[in-house]
Amino acid sequence: MAKTITAVVKLHIPAGQATPAPPVGPALAQHGINIGEFTQKFNEATKEKSGFKIPVDIIVYEDRTFDLKLHEPPASELIKKALGIEKGSGEPNKKKIGTITQA
Repeated sequence: MAKTITAVVKLHIPAGQATPAPPVGPALAQHGINIGEFTQKFNEATKEKSGFKIPVDIIVYEDRTFDLKLHEPPASELIKKALGIEKGSGEPNKKKIGTITQA
């Protein structure tokens, strides 16, 4: 028999750097998830994607177990990494911070 899903928690967490501190800990604790087990599984699954924020869906079941559904990093994260910048321009129509080509 299939497990009953009680919640789906969606977070963006830096790859390999999940900790029990906010925002991860409180978001999972309210659903009764073992935070240590989550951080270990997430960090192990994302260690090779270091430097990116990874979107993750945490599917919480009735018996307080969970499954992880990891997604690819958002396009904005990939572009920032390719340009070597921390964040986008504060004035996007006036100040350009980089150029991307198809080559």
